[in-house]
Amino acid sequence: MAIIKPFKAVHPTADKVSLVTSRSYDDYGAAELAAYLEFNPFSFLHILNPAYVNQQKIGFDKRFKMVAHKYADFKKEGILVQEETAVLYVYRIETKNHIFTGILAGTSVEDYQQNHIRKHEDTLQYRVDLFKDYLHQTGFNTEPVLMTYQDNSVLNEWITSKTAERPLLEFSTTNKEKHTLWKIADEKEIQWLQEQFTTVGDFYIADGHHRSASAELLYEQDKDSGNENLNYFMSYLIADSNVKIYEYNRLIRDLNGYTKEDFIKKLADNFVIKSKKQELWKPKHKFEFGMYLDGEFYTLKLKEENFTFDNALAGLDAQILYTTVLQPILGIDDLRTDDRIAYIAGSKSITNIKEMVDSGEFEIGFMLFPTNISEIKDLADANLIMPPKSTYIEPKFRSGLVVYEI
Repeated sequence: MAIIKPFKAVHPTADKVSLVTSRSYDDYGAAELAAYLEFNPFSFLHILNPAYVNQQKIGFDKRFKMVAHKYADFKKEGILVQEETAVLYVYRIETKNHIFTGILAGTSVEDYQQNHIRKHEDTLQYRVDLFKDYLHQTGFNTEPVLMTYQDNSVLNEWITSKTAERPLLEFSTTNKEKHTLWKIADEKEIQWLQEQFTTVGDFYIADGHHRSASAELLYEQDKDSGNENLNYFMSYLIADSNVKIYEYNRLIRDLNGYTKEDFIKKLADNFVIKSKKQELWKPKHKFEFGMYLDGEFYTLKLKEENFTFDNALAGLDAQILYTTVLQPILGIDDLRTDDRIAYIAGSKSITNIKEMVDSGEFEIGFMLFPTNISEIKDLADANLIMPPKSTYIEPKFRSGLVVYEI
């Protein structure tokens, strides 16, 4: 069982919210970022990247302090305002293909440490350390950790009724998404919600393992300061059935010295192989893989009779591809650091894979069937770690919409 907690959130004013919020900072290319910074003085990107003209000339500490100063300027100018009391929010994201609705709340570092908030991905320590320093210097975070919880009919009905009320903020974005935020400020309603969440069991991190690990590290560093806000970090809680999971497909630069014919012969030890020629084909079932090589698409169906899977990790499609093809045949040992492999999210068309192989930059592409939420939870329950870049999970949060101050 994990708990939720209201917090004194900061958000843009209603008249500027569509101008303030942005996609995640890492989503922007250099030219697009420069354009937003040049022509939109209200963009939260000015806070995240206050020294964009000369950022290469300054260190992280100085940059983080500039972020804190710019954030304070936005509050002073009334672009961002703070709630007078601790609140929760219902937040809905409507994309072209999906509607995501969940609860924005504080979640407990102690629950994270006691595994009531469960993990399925490994973290890179340098990234955890860097974001911990960012939180320490800036004093805020605007990207919640995405967590799932077991579907609950009472909560689902309550959320549906709440979204029929007048929202606090409502706006659309240039990528044709609609975002709506409802405030939950009534103490009795907050207490009722907290009680409901005690019945859904543990939370599972879907996206944000580095952010949650950094929050824990900051708590351990500064817990003697008496700052209660360190005990929690902001999360977006969404029912299991409402999350959207895409695969991450693989691109490899060479065949590790094999000819096409010899490579396919090696694959045949563990897969039934069928050419789809020019058909843009991707897997439709678990234990199916797609391959694009030398201008042709192929289906690779695992010979399941050859395998006994001892745990949830061994039977994961991304792990199967690694243990049967990427490591033993193509010689890729480290999926994080080997520059012969690249990844492309399954939310993008497989024509991207075809184009990148046809260009000569890569020799071969592999398409996977998406992991489902049950597989992720089984891994987390068993304290197992997914291979890197196994899932691309939506929804994605807008920076600057809701801020948690530390």
